[in-house]
Amino acid sequence: MKGLCLSGALWLASGLLAQTQCPPTPIYTSCEILIELTSEEMQAHPNPYQSVTIDVEFRSPRFRTLRLPAFWDGGNRMVVRFAPTEPGNWDYRITSNLPRVAGMTGSLQATAGSSPGFVRVRNVHHWGHTETDAPHLWMGATSLRFAFLDAAEFGRLVSTLRPSKFNHLRGLAIGGIDDAPRVFPGGKPDPEFFRNLDQRIRALNEAGIVADLILAGGGNHLSKLFPSAADRERYLRFMVGRYAALHVTWLLVESFEDYDNGRGLLRETGTLLRKLDPYDHPRSTGAAVTSSPLLGDGWMSYIVHNSADVQLGSIEHQLYPVPFVNTAVGAASGPAPDAATLLSHLWNAAMNGQYPTLSEAALPLLNGEGGKIAANWFEFFAQTRYWDLEPYFDVDGGRAVALEIPEDEEMRGIEYIVYAEKPGAVEAVVQKHGYDVSWYNPRTGERRKQKQFRGDRVKMTAPDSSQSWVLHISREAEKQRMLRRYKFESRRPLMQEVEQNVQRIPFEIVQPDQPALPLDVPIPYQAKVTRETRATRSMMWLWTGEVSVEQQGFRVLGTGAEGQMRIPAGMARQTPAVMNLRLTGMNANGKVYFLDRIYRLTR
Repeated sequence: MKGLCLSGALWLASGLLAQTQCPPTPIYTSCEILIELTSEEMQAHPNPYQSVTIDVEFRSPRFRTLRLPAFWDGGNRMVVRFAPTEPGNWDYRITSNLPRVAGMTGSLQATAGSSPGFVRVRNVHHWGHTETDAPHLWMGATSLRFAFLDAAEFGRLVSTLRPSKFNHLRGLAIGGIDDAPRVFPGGKPDPEFFRNLDQRIRALNEAGIVADLILAGGGNHLSKLFPSAADRERYLRFMVGRYAALHVTWLLVESFEDYDNGRGLLRETGTLLRKLDPYDHPRSTGAAVTSSPLLGDGWMSYIVHNSADVQLGSIEHQLYPVPFVNTAVGAASGPAPDAATLLSHLWNAAMNGQYPTLSEAALPLLNGEGGKIAANWFEFFAQTRYWDLEPYFDVDGGRAVALEIPEDEEMRGIEYIVYAEKPGAVEAVVQKHGYDVSWYNPRTGERRKQKQFRGDRVKMTAPDSSQSWVLHISREAEKQRMLRRYKFESRRPLMQEVEQNVQRIPFEIVQPDQPALPLDVPIPYQAKVTRETRATRSMMWLWTGEVSVEQQGFRVLGTGAEGQMRIPAGMARQTPAVMNLRLTGMNANGKVYFLDRIYRLTR
């Protein structure tokens, strides 16, 4: 992505009805309308952030309307920041509670540009761009305090991300609750802080990096800083007005599980954000484990996983028809993350069908071997049809994604990618065709081509057992023909129907085996396969619990066939309470089963 954010300016002369024209503005770059309040208006509105409302409706040459709120930029300045999405003449009209401004009209000229457009959801589990319709290979990193770094540190951060191919940076837009006196002194935004944040987001955009903005921290930060619904609406209007015309995505809070009534709060703010943002930038929230419990509320467009657990990632991908972003890539399981952990997390996330975002703990690895590993991952998938790949299960000795279109005779068996984390013999059942085959070294980027293969069952042994390898099986000529013959959305994978008929479920819950479960103490859990088949030879397990009367959604309690769960104390504000424990099992063929059991919760 190049040229993501440049800026023009359209000035409305103070106190006048006439306006000068905005300089011709390339599409998907920002143009600003400045409205300066008169002294009389400032007397009537001494705090414009609190009391001045200005909205501008922009009408495109093809009669699409985009409505954007103005934001207060200090003193008597109100600014509308707009990015045209198609070339040609745009007309606009202002509505406001300022009589002088209400009803003003104008126009601006948009020109063609080089930007691919904003990021959007495409092809069910994948990403694309609004302008070019090209796919988007999301690879992110995390710097929660990027808005608070000194200029030199921020410059080094951007310089580190680009060589390793990163195109997203996730961070807190306004810090945490302790930053409120600096960021929102006296209950209104500090203009200098936000002008500096503007510059940083523009710098990221110029480097081809989308800013994944977390709008509030954890620990009830959003509700403490903005206690009323009106306060939160004012804040969202400010943030949308200020940043929706730039290349951003939205994350409501750092971790929704940390909030009292987190689901209700995020339903309110997420629904409002969806309404306010005319560009429909991707929306989700940070999570301690997964944001999927909130998907049914209708405001989210993708799910965030903050866990490197492959069972959680694999199973949820089969359940929800939205993209997944994993923010735990490279997170340390021991004292500190290392390059091997980063490599494992990157490739397992890809096999889950997720897009990766490095944890902040993994950032220092980019200055060493980790930077090469990340760049190798990106360059490998950039040469595949990654926007069509889905998890594939007919494989032994590794985990796989593949492009198979069974309903299309010509498109059966296009590409198979097998990650062999513990290298040895790999066997994959494929459609009967001729294939180009190679082993790929994810550490070095070396590719070892093998003899062309023809058949329906590939059996190969990794070049050596000292490290992980990737087996790439593809019909390269057919891939090239598809690029010419098919649009971006070459298929829409169907989500499977989950089996809930108890008679057909090949497993049972052995533990917990008592009817009442205490909160916030370790509780053993165990699943047992009751029908041994080839499909049940390798099972994945996900344990979740929900107290429906609390209306907070489910929580992940464990993964694997057995272990110990701890039911969070906050799951039931009053006890005794009734919890539905759901065991989700997925067999080696990717078939998913639900088994539910009811327990009573006690303290």
